[in-house]
Amino acid sequence: MLYRMKTYVLTMQSRGTLVLPAELRRRLHLDQPDVQIKLVEQDDGRLELVPVVTVPADQAWFWAERWQAMEKEADADVAAGRTTVVDGLDGLLVHLDGLRPQQ
Repeated sequence: MLYRMKTYVLTMQSRGTLVLPAELRRRLHLDQPDVQIKLVEQDDGRLELVPVVTVPADQAWFWAERWQAMEKEADADVAAGRTTVVDGLDGLLVHLDGLRPQQ
């Protein structure tokens, strides 16, 4: 797959600060608090900015506050023994059928 290379010209501020364009920050998920970017100096003098991704963007949902609350609830259920172990898919289906209200 070919990607069109985008070029940005950044202006260095007096204290050494560079500002990345907002569109770039949004697209690369760099608009979150405490995002870190690694600066790599190549042998030929080129500078490369590399996002330091502690949580890949496609897994961020797992670390959302709501999801973490559900994980804690599940952990509490396991610790309290509120679980059922079944043997394979057939065992699961039999167990779920047993939970249905009888008509």
